[in-house]
Amino acid sequence: MKELPALLASFHEAFQCGVVVWADGEHGERRVLASAPRPVEPPPRASLPPTGEPVMVPTADGPMLATLLPGPRHAWLAVGPTAPAGDAGTLERYLAFLGPVVAHQLQAALEVEHAATELAERYEEINLLYTISEILGRTVSLDEVAQVILREISETVGAECGAILVHDRVTDTLQAVAVLDAAAVDVPPIAVDDENSVSALVFRTQHPRLVDGGEAPYEAERLYRRGPMLSVPIMWTTPSGGTPLGVVNLSARRSGHPFTAGDQKLVAAIATQIGTAIQNARLVRASLNQQRLVHEMELAHDLQMRLLPAATIVAPDADVAARVVPAESVGGDFYHLFRLGPGRTGIMIGDVSGHGYRAALIMALAMSATAIHAQANIDPGVALGALLASLSDELQTTEMFISAFYGVVDRTAGVLRYANTGHPHAFVASAGGKVERLAALDAPLGMVDSPPHTAERPWRSGQDLLLLFTDGVSDARNRQDVRLGEDAVLDAVRAHLNERPGAILDRVFAMLAQHMGDIPGRDDLTLVLARS
Repeated sequence: MKELPALLASFHEAFQCGVVVWADGEHGERRVLASAPRPVEPPPRASLPPTGEPVMVPTADGPMLATLLPGPRHAWLAVGPTAPAGDAGTLERYLAFLGPVVAHQLQAALEVEHAATELAERYEEINLLYTISEILGRTVSLDEVAQVILREISETVGAECGAILVHDRVTDTLQAVAVLDAAAVDVPPIAVDDENSVSALVFRTQHPRLVDGGEAPYEAERLYRRGPMLSVPIMWTTPSGGTPLGVVNLSARRSGHPFTAGDQKLVAAIATQIGTAIQNARLVRASLNQQRLVHEMELAHDLQMRLLPAATIVAPDADVAARVVPAESVGGDFYHLFRLGPGRTGIMIGDVSGHGYRAALIMALAMSATAIHAQANIDPGVALGALLASLSDELQTTEMFISAFYGVVDRTAGVLRYANTGHPHAFVASAGGKVERLAALDAPLGMVDSPPHTAERPWRSGQDLLLLFTDGVSDARNRQDVRLGEDAVLDAVRAHLNERPGAILDRVFAMLAQHMGDIPGRDDLTLVLARS
């Protein structure tokens, strides 16, 4: 907090009046935050004003006019003991002038402290997401692991009370599958249309909610609510929207501090994983009932495709079109899109080696981890390096690897920064039909331990087009077993470069359909186009 001492020093130099800011410490003790021309020890607590009304208080340097500053931190601003005019009216004007400025400085410093604390906790959050992904990957029954998941979430955010409620489609109620310090069977079910329940409201609206301690009390939620409660919907996300599957509730934070936006984001990410687990469990039960393994594979792949984001999530910063056409079995193709701040858009494509459930699980883990790493690291090489660190054990155990391209388009700076780990089909098409390959700078993730490198090139906003596709597109075969080839894709893009990405994407897939005819695809077909 370097700005506040400088501000007070400038005030003293201009008006030749002493000034000091006192504040309560963590344990209630008062201390000097900043002063000019010298520190002045705070008077007894009883002498300090309890409100924003100015009060004359005694100090070792003489009486000073003090006021309580607005904001969450207990802090007082005092001026004196003398002013050039030598009257209380002058001191009051000084307080009125300085008060809002000092209060703003203290609030900004507090926000910086909170941001630093959140960054320090980010490692624990990533570990938690990874741990829960691993737990869910080993089971098909949420009932078996719900209590473990709830305990892990509560430890990370410091909550002493909590519950996971899942929607029962037969009774249309929310039923507890896990509760901290209580048995799930002791928690009464809550009707989805119940107007008095916070959980039911969050489920219906599909939006998180933080309620105060005395707000909307409800007897059915008593076993897992004490004081303020954070309630987050469990969602099964799809490119066209989402379906609510339940609710995660947390309350009674040990620190006494309110839940933060970071807590809400973390619990929402975990709730998405739980939603995927619920759907996986339902898919497995359906397949066992029908005794059709092939059908199970198709449904699992459909679920996997629903994890992919809608291309519109980065609008209006970027015009993106993306499509994945699944093969017959589950696979490892994926893409991801990120809004990274003013003028910056993140675009990722990846292809997990192999096919089947192992590749699908690695793909799901990569999607979950990437959602955290891309937001925490603007540098593409650093983000892919963090992804490698998160998945290294799984890639080594399964002997699999991921070819990935991650680019960050900064249209304000006119730069495309990117990292390419063994992904062969990454290009920038410019006005006039010139196509530049963004060559792989490093081996696929999982082949080597060294972190990926970052490169950059100029980016002409509104003109350049980022073109990414997986080898399923260029390797598509016709009835004569002839490959479509990379050049055919590039030629199709060149021919329609002035059109919007969505129209270009439709033309490429029309060409694929004409080439393949009724021959089923051997691999997933994934294509992403972006203009920003």
